[in-house]
Amino acid sequence: MTRIPAIQDRYGISDALLPAFLAAVPVLAGVGSVGTEQLVKRVRPSRVLRCAQPVVCLALLAVGAVGSMAQVAVALAVFGLSVGALDASMNMLGVSLQWAYGRSIMLGFHAAYSLGGIVGASLAWAGAHWQLSLALLYGPVVAVLVPLALIVGRWFVDRERQDAAGGEEGAAAAVAPLAMRLLLPLCLVMAFAYIGDSTVSNWSAKYLQDVLGSSEQLATVPYNVYMVTTLLGRAVGDLGVRRFGAVAVVRTGTVVAAGGFAVVAAAPGAWAGMAGFTLLGLGLCVIVPQTFAAAGRYAFERHGPGASDMAVARLNIFNYVGFLIGSPLVGALGDAWSYRGAMLVPMVLVLVTLVYARSFGAPEARYGDGYERPRTADVG
Repeated sequence: MTRIPAIQDRYGISDALLPAFLAAVPVLAGVGSVGTEQLVKRVRPSRVLRCAQPVVCLALLAVGAVGSMAQVAVALAVFGLSVGALDASMNMLGVSLQWAYGRSIMLGFHAAYSLGGIVGASLAWAGAHWQLSLALLYGPVVAVLVPLALIVGRWFVDRERQDAAGGEEGAAAAVAPLAMRLLLPLCLVMAFAYIGDSTVSNWSAKYLQDVLGSSEQLATVPYNVYMVTTLLGRAVGDLGVRRFGAVAVVRTGTVVAAGGFAVVAAAPGAWAGMAGFTLLGLGLCVIVPQTFAAAGRYAFERHGPGASDMAVARLNIFNYVGFLIGSPLVGALGDAWSYRGAMLVPMVLVLVTLVYARSFGAPEARYGDGYERPRTADVG
């Protein structure tokens, strides 16, 4: 993402064509997530993830090393499809492990994901600073990560696909159909959270510089601050879920995120704006991991582990829906109205989470650490 201008320059992609390239990646990632839903009915999610990770890395290397616009289009298509499979299978494993552990650990997984984003963005900055070619930037990273992914993938853990009842009856229950309408509240929450995230990633620098009058150098700070506070919030978020429950944590995060957007919209200057983006990171960071956990738990309770994987794959599509909608929505509103007013729209959308906050609660009795007791801890 941070090297898109370099990709555009290398392959001569025009400003008019660039949005099509950028939109194609999340669209194909959604297709990859749908395909993963079907694939995991026959193949364990751990195997999908173990295959998807190297493909993502190699496709990224191809994006920086191929020789024509047509070839980079193919490389980006492979990248999008494999990222969708990676996101879906990764969160499937995270949800199943949380269930097996019997306590909240999902936020910790997403904290590691945020840390990876910070390291990747830092490497991209170094590549831009030292004017490294895309192939030279991506090559060493891929050379390290592909073998590492293949080695570490040997220890990925799947939950057994049969519940305690065992036998063919348990296996049949694991793949029972899951009504999409039952997941709709969580799908909306996911989409709205990513509209908020996309607003920060795409518009924070422009907003600080053009609306709040900051310098070009200072305008690069808000997104970095947002990433760091997202990491910190997720690193400690599981403790809050165990102590106060998922519903309370999600409600608190929603209010903090909405407050962040309000501060950004009303900020008199750059430093107040950065304070608002800081609040946004602390608030939004808890919503997405808890949405995956809630969807997986809901489906598991009613249809078994197979349905949990289906729910995660379907929910993951709305990650990309929010990403696709967020940036053009704020841009269109900013041009037609004002960028301050545009910041209030994701604020209102994020507040919708309060309406559906009860969807994050566990219907069964809870025990000591604030997380519901798993029906089975069978792990294979």
